[in-house]
Amino acid sequence: MSVRQLSLFKLCIAIAAGVWLGFIAIALTAWLASCYLFPQSLEPLAQAVQQLGEPATVVPQPPNRMFEQYQQNLQKQEQQQVLDQARSNARNLSNPKCQFWLQQDQNAPSEKTRANVLQFCD
Repeated sequence: MSVRQLSLFKLCIAIAAGVWLGFIAIALTAWLASCYLFPQSLEPLAQAVQQLGEPATVVPQPPNRMFEQYQQNLQKQEQQQVLDQARSNARNLSNPKCQFWLQQDQNAPSEKTRANVLQFCD
């Protein structure tokens, strides 16, 4: 490299460093001014940063809620077994009311259709 190329390289580096340091100075000045002029606007940001440092807490379900879900699942399984038995029972094939409600329960299951299946089917 010649002396002229070296001084041109140094000049480019000096300009880039000056632009970078100027950007940093402007950003810091703007941040300090906003902290001084608008201190309440940074509170949500400070809280968010503080929450990032805290571990997430998992709230367990109370035992009785889990037990209620278990009971509901058992009840649904029992109803499904009764419906399956009603569908597979040969006597229900000749019962038009049972066939109607079985078809209704298959197409649009609801509490009403299930209750009618249990009522009209063996």
